[in-house]
Amino acid sequence: MPGPLHGYRIIDLTSMISGPSATMLLADQGADVIKVENPQGGGDHTRAASNRRAGFSASFLNNNRNKRSVALDLKAPGALAALLRLTAGADVFVQNFRPGVAERMGVGEGAVRAVAPDIVYVSISGFGEHGPYAGKPVYDPLVQAMSGLATVQAGSDDAPPRLVRTILPDKLTGITAAQAITAALLARARTGEGQHVRLSMLDAVIAFLWGSDMGSQTFVGDAFPQQEAASFIDLIYATADDYITAAVQSDREWAALTHALDRPEWLQDARFKSPALRQQNIDARLQMTQDVLKTRTAAEWLARLTAEGVPCAPVLTRSELLRHPQVTANGIVVETDHPIAGRLRQARPAARFSSTPAGIRSGAPALGEHTRKVLTGLGYAAAEIDVLAGAVAAAAHGHGA
Repeated sequence: MPGPLHGYRIIDLTSMISGPSATMLLADQGADVIKVENPQGGGDHTRAASNRRAGFSASFLNNNRNKRSVALDLKAPGALAALLRLTAGADVFVQNFRPGVAERMGVGEGAVRAVAPDIVYVSISGFGEHGPYAGKPVYDPLVQAMSGLATVQAGSDDAPPRLVRTILPDKLTGITAAQAITAALLARARTGEGQHVRLSMLDAVIAFLWGSDMGSQTFVGDAFPQQEAASFIDLIYATADDYITAAVQSDREWAALTHALDRPEWLQDARFKSPALRQQNIDARLQMTQDVLKTRTAAEWLARLTAEGVPCAPVLTRSELLRHPQVTANGIVVETDHPIAGRLRQARPAARFSSTPAGIRSGAPALGEHTRKVLTGLGYAAAEIDVLAGAVAAAAHGHGA
């Protein structure tokens, strides 16, 4: 059976991570995603990233599988018309240019809706469409800084801000965009009308943080204290040979921890008599726990903690996670063959569908790999395609592009 979004066509003009990760999620779920790239600029910027093999970067491969690539030089005569002709048969149009750029290029909502009245038009930006930062260039660290994430990561407003060591705003925006696109398609199925979905990286991260990190900003009208850290100690513990994590909340879990660590006297300590007290005295509690955990190996402690029902896990490196039995039992990491880049290892689509499975149908495409086939299907002759796609089409001539 095909994926749940089989039959939907998405025109994808996005580049980098936020947009491509969104459309790849939808492509994994069966949508036909046509990635339109500028051959003069080398296509998606991540094609030029490091960590590469046979001309493909890992970043591009990991954000663009299951897509078809069409190269269109939008400055060439007739190329914009070709893009709009392609869009006329689509369900979704996605772009992540800075606000105003799509309109100047001729692919703003008005131009697209003129050829596809019921299309879902999606605009992804960095800081939003209004305000003093609307036109600024944006990268992940800027959003981490402005959203409050860097301060949350520091643990306190008084501590030096720290970045999360992954591009969380980009990837979170991709997930948010994919969910919004699916919701808009669901609404269109009921009403028959498309709409414009707008979101920014700043939107996505602030909304993400609010559920757990903005308690002191929640009650309007009451003076709120400066945000304070619960603890400056991470829930990562060094053992005699490696690192583990363990976390307890309830009284039952606290008692289980004291039993596993052979520290029954902690149950009589007035500082730890309730969850609230244990939170107030978290630094002392975590330091005491750390001092004990240093005395045995990670394997020994994980066995003891598990036997007592204490939530715990090993701290894995990126290489170690590949062979951990929990990861392998669920088939989270899979291997596929890419026709150019060779054998690849990637995470499978996270959501699994019992009747309409998502999956990896094809690897990320070469620049303009599907130009000739797609444009021929629109009625263009080979000579016209050579003009529209420039050198990419000419080089791919005769190779099934």
